[in-house]
Amino acid sequence: MALETACRPSGKRPFKMQAFRIWDINQKTFYLRNNQLVAGYLQGPNTNLEEEIDVVPVEPHTMFLGIHGRKLCLACVNVGNEIRLQLEEVNITDLSRTREEDKRFTFIRSENGPTTSFESAACPGWFLCTELEADQPVSLTNTPKEAIKVTKFYFQQN
Repeated sequence: MALETACRPSGKRPFKMQAFRIWDINQKTFYLRNNQLVAGYLQGPNTNLEEEIDVVPVEPHTMFLGIHGRKLCLACVNVGNEIRLQLEEVNITDLSRTREEDKRFTFIRSENGPTTSFESAACPGWFLCTELEADQPVSLTNTPKEAIKVTKFYFQQN
């Protein structure tokens, strides 16, 4: 009997972190500029500035997103009456799906053919997006069908 108890999994399951490349349907990749996540066209020697995204699955189609190799995670926050995407200094593997305060780091992944979109779990209806113009901050939009924002991404495991 004691052996059975010892073999049961604990409440905290081990997180399996994986690195992904992400770029929008207009071929803009993500990079950091002044501690802000930006999407742009990186060429030549600048291609090494591209940031990979660390992913820790929370549930099927739900995940935490962070900057690969750094203690920075994407979070959806409500500042005043404005919904914003911000990078927060936190270790992605310290986040928990059961803690309400960690919900702001959770994104729901929806696949549509070869592309993927990411909706904030904390702010339903708000999607990760890039601007049409290059070298602008990655942000969130609640109008994903409007042509002025790009909400479809290619998401490839490394």
